[in-house]
Amino acid sequence: MSYSNPERINSSVSMTMVSENQLDDVYQAALTVLEKTGFTMTHPEAVNLCKKAGCKIEKDRVRVPREVVEDCLASAPKGFTVYDRLGNPALDLRGRNSYYGCSTGSPHTLDYKTGKIRPTTFRDLEIGAKVSDALPNIDWVMPFGTTQDTPNHASFLYDFEACVKNTTLPVMFLSDGTEDTLFIQQMAAACVGGKESLEKKPFLMAYPEPITPLNYPDEVVGRAFLAADWGIPQCPGTSQIIGATSPVTLAGACVLWLSEALMSITVLQLYRPGSKVFLSGNFGMFDMKTTVSAIAAPEICMCLTVQAQMGQRLGLPTWGLAGASDSMGIDGQAGAESAFSILSQGLAGLNLIHDVGYLGAGMICSPEMLVMGDEICSMTRHMLRGININADTLATEIIDQVGPGGNFLQAPHTFRHFKKESWFPTLMEREYIEKWEEKGSPSTKDKIKSKLTDILENHTPVPLGEHERSELERLRAEGEAFMSKAAELN
Repeated sequence: MSYSNPERINSSVSMTMVSENQLDDVYQAALTVLEKTGFTMTHPEAVNLCKKAGCKIEKDRVRVPREVVEDCLASAPKGFTVYDRLGNPALDLRGRNSYYGCSTGSPHTLDYKTGKIRPTTFRDLEIGAKVSDALPNIDWVMPFGTTQDTPNHASFLYDFEACVKNTTLPVMFLSDGTEDTLFIQQMAAACVGGKESLEKKPFLMAYPEPITPLNYPDEVVGRAFLAADWGIPQCPGTSQIIGATSPVTLAGACVLWLSEALMSITVLQLYRPGSKVFLSGNFGMFDMKTTVSAIAAPEICMCLTVQAQMGQRLGLPTWGLAGASDSMGIDGQAGAESAFSILSQGLAGLNLIHDVGYLGAGMICSPEMLVMGDEICSMTRHMLRGININADTLATEIIDQVGPGGNFLQAPHTFRHFKKESWFPTLMEREYIEKWEEKGSPSTKDKIKSKLTDILENHTPVPLGEHERSELERLRAEGEAFMSKAAELN
């Protein structure tokens, strides 16, 4: 098999946050929370499955013995492959393989032409997917915002349509309930020849979102079960706000996160053993000065590194959040925060890392930020390859040949190795002052805009076939009509 990122990470280039003993403390504490505190859930089928497995049910509270959790962990696949829309292996979600994806879900967009923040449109999502398709270090996508110019009850259908028409990359989709989830899964199947083809080579991933703390709503359970019925990998995305919806201590936040992640895995595996699922969850940091939930705080990367360690221990794929900034524009803060998170989470070995392109604490998507993040992902990947040491790269013979006072510029050894050993930027400045001034003294932001414009004018994603496109649009229209009628009845 070949993958979009064939380079394997050198295991010596890594980062951990806690010791193995401390990691076990977090794991045991999470099992205690599930056993003692439990979680709320009223979905009849899910509650019945938990009861049959030996869980304690009291009204809407479900308490799970640790042996039930560990039996369910044993049945969850230890990594899996996600494909692109063309059926090629794209994401090898095992071990420390890291893949970066774009931001999503924001109601606002930073307009790259005007520099103004405005409501997100369907066109913005098309742009986000197309730019992601062109960037070499963006490996998968989510809808690049949430459309504000489409019918509210059917917005997620339009979001998925914008994605799948403008990229062949794997898609993590968002939805509101089982109705739009089903239509989106049908739309995805129509793009690849049917449900059986989608299940055999899934390019689609689901994102059911239990509510922190410890609440598993009926519609979220339904979405998870529906994805499992279709063999679609899923990433349960609980969202901790440290200090607000989770303990302010980072250890306590990690315990609550893991409790919720294990809760999702347990319910899913009881329903359909062997379902593909991530050990996943999000962290935000509640700023006690401003009340903003920051998405670029260092504490987020610290907690996500614990998630990476836990996933590697349990053999399950993990979920990150990097390439994002709390800044409102493309500036020094945006660059620093983006670089910090992309590098640290790559070092941690998180598998699926989303939100390259976010600004404004997750409320703004920016195609310029996405382009800048791609450059930082490239730099990070170069570092994570590590240093290749063998008889040829140690270069003792060429050092001897050149000798004291010589240079290596014209040596054949240099010609053979320089392209792979060196990282070459596409946006960062490496020019003599005179040359830079001759070019008009372009700033990094100027270069970002130029690269973005070139992509939008010249990049053409592989299109859907005429039949697939027609079926996609028919299903979207059918889903929109169904959900419009349901909205009227409610």
